[in-house]
Amino acid sequence: MNKIGLIIRREYLTRVKKRSFIIMTFLGPLLIAAVYIIPILLALHGNNDKHTIAVVDQSHWFERQFTNTETQTFIRLDDISIDSTKKLVQMGMYDIALYIPETQLNIPSSAVLYSMKQVPMNVEDHIKDVMKNEIQVQKLLASGVDPDILENIKTSISLSVIRMDEEGGEKETFTEVQFILGMVLAVLIYMFIMMFGGQVMQGVFEEKSSRIIEVIVSSVKPFQLMMGKVIGVSLVALTQFVMWILLTGVIYVGFSTAVGISQPSPVGSGTVMTEQIDATNIMDNETVQHIVSIAQSINFGQVIIGFILFFLLGYLLYATMFAAIGSIVDNNTDSQQFTLPVTVPLIIGMLSAIYIVNAPDGNLALWMSMIPFTSPIVMMVRIPFGVPIWQIAVSVVLLIATFIAMTWVAAKIYRTGILMYGKKLSYKELFKWLKY
Repeated sequence: MNKIGLIIRREYLTRVKKRSFIIMTFLGPLLIAAVYIIPILLALHGNNDKHTIAVVDQSHWFERQFTNTETQTFIRLDDISIDSTKKLVQMGMYDIALYIPETQLNIPSSAVLYSMKQVPMNVEDHIKDVMKNEIQVQKLLASGVDPDILENIKTSISLSVIRMDEEGGEKETFTEVQFILGMVLAVLIYMFIMMFGGQVMQGVFEEKSSRIIEVIVSSVKPFQLMMGKVIGVSLVALTQFVMWILLTGVIYVGFSTAVGISQPSPVGSGTVMTEQIDATNIMDNETVQHIVSIAQSINFGQVIIGFILFFLLGYLLYATMFAAIGSIVDNNTDSQQFTLPVTVPLIIGMLSAIYIVNAPDGNLALWMSMIPFTSPIVMMVRIPFGVPIWQIAVSVVLLIATFIAMTWVAAKIYRTGILMYGKKLSYKELFKWLKY
């Protein structure tokens, strides 16, 4: 056991001191935070360009419909032709010329924009919305229908989903939030298993290629070496994951403070104030209660414990198989034929997750969350929706049992393959090794 500890220490210290580990530890949170920061920056600064738009409306349908906005100023030019207006745009007096041609019989349903630069999409959308709304109003009036009546009958529906349990308890659920949380956790597990499992395989392969392994196995058993390497890399993965969470949180808080988005006060401490990007300065009590309801609908204790369990067990299961693959190949090209069968269950789990979120309690979701090779992905998709404890327990037990079995299989392959060089292997040959 002391030898395994020494191998774990060596693997851990060797990898955390690498320049690539240090770079990715700090670069990863920046990339994650960019997903949050970039949309906010675009919302704050992306649409601040102001445009002066000259309107030549020969149809006379939209004489008062184009009103100025914060970024768009409309100027009517009644007595100027479109050709003269285009010259004014070329001279820089106006940014854009809007031309609505005269129609004799039909309702005007088309217009032309002239500009020296690319017209922003928000300008196009605003003009189309103004024209569409006015034409719809005129059509309603021509049919004898008051537009106000049509506006008044528009109704928004608020649909709450309440989940009941066998004891008669009720809890409101929010499918969209649970869907996003489940998919994010599943992607994280998939990403870390593939990334750090590949590191185990690459590490074994490099030691085998450099013949260092011949010296190492003279002091420790192959099984001890494999387990030390797997656990050492798993600790590296946990270290990087924890650092990502902490650094991403620091970046999030720092950026939110810099742009003036204050963090909500604890519920019950008074009015919760926040500065919204859309210039709404007060988060009302109804919004606060909605956020609290969302938070209460998710069992975060179960989610966090489930993530840790399925992340660690899923990684250990696949890392042992990656270690076995690294021990039997002599180059990266040969590893592909053995890596594909190992990674296919993970890929199937990710593809199935898209359909499982629509029926997290269905038979497909249940069985795929029990199969150990797909359960780390599928179960994390299901847990935010609420999964019975017995199902999680059974899935964890099956995953542990499969890990133990695969460790025995991988150790058999590792023991023979780690000292074998220059031989093309087949699956038939691998099955022979299991009998030794």
